[in-house]
This record gives sequence, structure tokens and C-alpha cells, in this order.
Amino acid sequence: MASGSENDVSGEQAAQGSGAEDDQTQTVWDVVVIGAGPAGASAAHAAAVTGRRVLLLEKAELPRYKTCGGGIIGPSRDALPPGYELPLRDRVHAVTFSLNGRLTRTKRSRQMLFGLINRPEFDNGLVEAAREAGAEVRTGVTVTRVEQHGPGVPDRRTVAVVVTNGGIAGKRAAEEIVYARAVVGADGSASRIGAHVGVKLDQVDLGLESEIPVPASVAEDWTGRVHIDWGPLPGSYGWVFPKGDSLTVGVISARGDGGATKRYLDDFIARLGLSGFEPSVSSGHLTRCRSDDSPLSRGRVLVCGDAAGLLEPWTREGISYALRSGRLAGEWAVRIAEAHDAVDARRQALNYAFAVKAGLGVEMGVGRRMLALFERRPGLLHAVLTSFPPAWRAFAGITRGKRSLADLVRTHPIARRALDAVDRT
Repeated sequence: MASGSENDVSGEQAAQGSGAEDDQTQTVWDVVVIGAGPAGASAAHAAAVTGRRVLLLEKAELPRYKTCGGGIIGPSRDALPPGYELPLRDRVHAVTFSLNGRLTRTKRSRQMLFGLINRPEFDNGLVEAAREAGAEVRTGVTVTRVEQHGPGVPDRRTVAVVVTNGGIAGKRAAEEIVYARAVVGADGSASRIGAHVGVKLDQVDLGLESEIPVPASVAEDWTGRVHIDWGPLPGSYGWVFPKGDSLTVGVISARGDGGATKRYLDDFIARLGLSGFEPSVSSGHLTRCRSDDSPLSRGRVLVCGDAAGLLEPWTREGISYALRSGRLAGEWAVRIAEAHDAVDARRQALNYAFAVKAGLGVEMGVGRRMLALFERRPGLLHAVLTSFPPAWRAFAGITRGKRSLADLVRTHPIARRALDAVDRT
């Protein structure tokens, strides 16, 4: 299924060279983006606003469900396309913290800490913003591989993107080749484009989540408040995010003991008094963090968001990382598309990697150290957040986007000493 702007070219036309320099030349897009989540939509928007020809490919039909808590913190809000209106389901002014169901305490703020969204609405809105910027959007297509060399690639400035368009029962899916000067892989944590680039991971976690419809009387108790529970497994925690007439309840922990993670979710739901409500959706997903030396590009192909393993290692927050890295990827993909040789393309890809590592990479490094501290001393973290006002103010500042974890460690000697102590053990 294809949809897009007034300048859309159908899949058949693209395959046969409509808009090409001559009848023997295939249509070549400036930038092809694979995956229409926040990273891919942001990349497509950033590339399209420059006036380049951009194609955004998505295997699902939109809108589609995505396992995610749906918290929009300050850095996410600040990275949205200009004019984008957040489809907020709730505004959070209070956080209830607990330590595996004990020592429960609620902290409140006069200012909004962050907002809550449903991912189908949020993602679809970002795709529409990319479309309005000039990107063509095609859904229901699966990218099976990309090729940068070989007989199927017309020249060294071109990447061949091999896609299938579903198929009819009993028949193989039709295969098509889309050509691009630059490609952005934003196809999720199990990314085929990430595998092509050679993304390396050093942390994989399992998240389990339930969408639980609740009556108005229960929903009212949760309005404006989220719950964060520091869990029984090393590095684990649970959350409750209210979305109007439903609650998003989930837990996350290191991959390896799915049974224990499932028991934590069941116990967490029971402690909250929500066991009697039937979930409308129960789902799970793996989050993957890149290693420090993991590549972010190969030739004219870049990766961003989950496909690159970009997310905060402690909280596993990924939306802001997807939006920010996607925008960077779209901007640098345009430069790569304009590169006339492999040397210049490589230079632009290295610039993209530097921009990611200088910002998101530094934050990820601090997040890894925070995770190590949290795994060893969750009770200490809970006590500090709930009893030490400067720590609560720092938490609130991070959620609002006034500062980052890296800023906190750089400017607060106590935080820096705590993390230094972890590094020495």
C-alpha cells in the first residue's frame, strides 16, 4: 500500500524508471528510510524539509501497536518536528516510588514532569509530519536486505534496497528493488539494517507490558500520577502510566530469566489491586544497547534509534534517543546523498557518528554507570530520591529536559563521587 504527497511515484513507476534521467535509468531516491517509528519518521522529516526526494518504508499498516510505556520527557518534546502537537493522554505531576512494593512514597511537583501518549497515535502523527514535509510513505512492505556492491547496484553512489510487498496465499511475495543515494535504517531492535552495518550490543533487556482498561473510579485515582517500583531482580523496575481509561503496566529486567520477569509483572499487578481487570493487550519486547565501539554506518547506510542500539541503559528510555538520533541521521543522510565519491560519503558518515557519540553517547556512558549503581544498591537510590530534596529536584529537572544525567554528574560532586565509587569496585 502506498500513500504520500502530490509528487508521489507509484511502486510500478519507480521500478520502471519514472522521473529518471532517461528510459534506461532507474529512479534513484535521495534518501530511503526503513522503519516508520519515531527514529525513522524523524529521519524522513529532517531529510524531506531540505527538499530532497525521500521515501519512508514501513512493514506494518499504520497506525500500529507498539510495546512502550509512552512517557514523553523533555528531551523528546524538544526534538519533535516544529508545529507537532503531542497527543497527550495525561500530564504527570506526581511520582509514587516503591522498593519492590515496600517503602512507598509519593513526590509531587507543581510543574508538569512529563507527558504520556499512546504510541499508535504518536507514531502516526510523526509519519504525517514527515509526509507533510514532502516524504513519500509506503506501508505494508518489508525490506529483506540492502546491497551496496554487486551486479544489482548500478554505480558506487547507489544503494539497492530489496523489498517485498506481502504476497497472496500460496504464492511468494513479489520482490522489488528501490534505489537510493543514502539509506537510514530505523527498523527496530531486531534490525536487518543494523545487522548489515554490524551493530554490536552489550546489554539486552526484556520488557513485559499490559494495557489494562479500568473503570472511571480507578482511572481517577491515577490521573496525573505514575508509579515506579524498583524491582526484585538486579536492574529491574516496574511502572504504571495512566492513559485516561486504561493503565499501561509493565516491568523490565535483564534478559535471561523470562519466568522471573513474568512473575514480577504478575506480582506487581496484584500488589496494585489490578488483577481483577482483563488486559486488552499483553506484549513483550527486547531492548538492546549498543557497545561503545559499535559502528553507526557502513558505506552509504546509517542506523539510528533502536536499530543502532541507542537508548538510555538505566531507565531504557528510548523515545528521546530515537527522535534525536533520527533527526541527525536524516540531516547527515542528505550530505551522504550529495557525496560524489566513497571518501566524501565516509567523511559525512563519520561526522554523523561523532555527533551521536558526543551527545547521546556521553549520556549513555553515564546511564551505564547509573545502572551499575542501581543493580548493587537499589535501596540507596530509593532512599535518596524519596528523602533527599536535591535528588528529587534533579530527577524532576531531567524529566523536564532542564538537564541530563551527564549534566548532573558533571555539576554535582556527590553524584560524581557515588559513580566513581562504583567504578572502583
